Parts: sequence; structure tokens; C-alpha cells
Amino acid sequence: MLTAIIVLLAVIAVIYGTILFSALYKNRHNLNPNSWWKFILIGLITDIGDALGIGNFAPTASAFKLLKLVDDRITPGTMNAAHCLPVITQALIFTTIIAVDITTLVSMVVASILGAVLGAGIVAKLDIRKVRIGMGTALIVLAFILLAGLLNWMPSGGDAIGLYGGKLIFAVVVNFFLGALMTIGIGQYAPCMALVYALGMSSRVAYPIMMCSCAFLMPGASIRFIRAGAVDLKAAAGIAIGGIVGVLIAAYIIKEIPLTALKWIVFVVLLYTAIMLLRDGLRKAPVAASGTDAAAAITAATTGTGAAITDAATTAQDKLSDANNQHKLPTSQA
Repeated sequence: MLTAIIVLLAVIAVIYGTILFSALYKNRHNLNPNSWWKFILIGLITDIGDALGIGNFAPTASAFKLLKLVDDRITPGTMNAAHCLPVITQALIFTTIIAVDITTLVSMVVASILGAVLGAGIVAKLDIRKVRIGMGTALIVLAFILLAGLLNWMPSGGDAIGLYGGKLIFAVVVNFFLGALMTIGIGQYAPCMALVYALGMSSRVAYPIMMCSCAFLMPGASIRFIRAGAVDLKAAAGIAIGGIVGVLIAAYIIKEIPLTALKWIVFVVLLYTAIMLLRDGLRKAPVAASGTDAAAAITAATTGTGAAITDAATTAQDKLSDANNQHKLPTSQA
């Protein structure tokens, strides 16, 4: 079964890579004028962080904005397309170097994918601010439970590589909803870390589970973004190249880092994610202009380590097309 997952991921990577770089070649005379090295460096740095569970979308968006590299309206689609190959690389690596029970892995990954596909309509009706506040609060509680274990105030965590019986059923149900929440912009990485830790599993086991979940979700949406012209192809290709190198570096760190040190990293990630969720949930959302609406729609489909589903991408592309018609700004067509 593990071999089948690895082969499937490899096939998806080849297909997606061919589509991305074919589009890049087709548009080779109409590319972003910025240096390739800027995008490669962004990919290297952000995907090292992503492989450690910190995430890559927020720092990538910040780099684009600060350095004025990519148009705001195609930034979300570009990030999704750019980080797709590095995420697949993470899934390939972590499923081979980190021991995890195959039944647990497959069950939780399938639950996440089904949640994104079947649960999107349910979570779309929820008040996203309340969801963020609730999720942020829960992550803070779990972060301090982890901290209490690290400081020997109470026993917590474990070193199990799989779940069985009631624990597995509970994990599958929770991961279904985490997959659904990805479609409204709530990332899965930190909640998945918290879930496996709370159920007594090794902190490392979260990596193959969460990376495989996103690796199977991102390519479909990324391809649609490319075909819709909602991607800066040079930025996406450069970040993908640097990101793959960054993943290889981070994978070695994760494999060799002592478990206690890894738990401290998980604590920081949980706390940071909780603060960001609470901040976004507590502040009043501004009314966006048409161009920003398009970006926001795509962001909702892709935020969180790059996870998205095809139906959400279609809606986002429609909004982007409307914005393009109003502003008459050209985008690269694949």
C-alpha cells in the first residue's frame, strides 16, 4: 500500500511538473522581469519553514508584497502553483523516512480529501470568524498541554506510530473536518500536529499525514489556476525549484533532530498559528474592491499550506476573470 501511494504521488508530480514547465516554455517571451534567483531563494526559505510545519503561504505572500514581485490579484494562484511540487516532494520524503502505520496514514489522508471535497458545502455556511476563534482557542489549549509535558508538569504525548479502534475512528472524523476547513482558508498543519500528539502519537507522525493530504489536494486546483492564466509562471517555477531544495534540507533536519527539540518546534508552530487565527477571527473584515475580491476568493480556496479543491478553484477563477475584465490587466495564458 505504501508503495502504491509513493508511485501515485510520483506520477502526479510528473504530470503536474510537465504542465507547469510546458506553460512556462509556451510563455517564455512574456515572463516576469524579476531575477530567477529571487524566486528560487523565496522557495528555498519558505519551503524549509513549510517542511518544519510553519507553513509557506504567509511568508511567500509577504515576500511578493514587500519586493513587489507579483500582482496581488494572481498572488494566491501563483502561491498554490509554486508550492505544489515542494509539497508533493515533502509527502514522498516523509512517507519513506518517517515510520507510520499504513492503515492510520491512508485512513486519515482519505478522510482529509473527502472532507475537502464533500465537506466544503457545509463549512462554507459557517461563520469563518467564529471558526477561527474556536480553532485558535483550541490550539492554544493544546499548545500549553504540550508545554506542560515538555516542562514535566504533566505526562503527555507518546511515541506511537499508529492508531487503532476508537482513537483511529476519532482521528478520521476530526481529519475529515480539518480537510473541510482547508477550503475556507484554515490550514491543516498545526491542527493535525495537535491531533496526533493529543492521541499519544509521535510528533513526527504528523508530517507524512498532513503532507500527503495536501499533496493529493493541491495539483488539481493548481492546474486549473495555470490554465486560467491566474499564475505568474516564472515565479511559480522558480519557487518550485528552490522549494524542492529547501524540502530536502528540512527533511534531513526533521529526521535527525531530537524528539524533544521537535516538540518545541511544534509548540511554537501551534502557538503562532493560534495567535494568527485569533487575530483574523477577532478583527473586522474590510469591504474589498473587485480586484481584491478575486484574490480573496482564490485565497479561500488555497490558504493553508497550499491546499485547495478543484470546485473552489473554479469559483475563484470566475471572480478573477470578472476583475480582469474590469481592470483590463493582462495575465499569462497557459
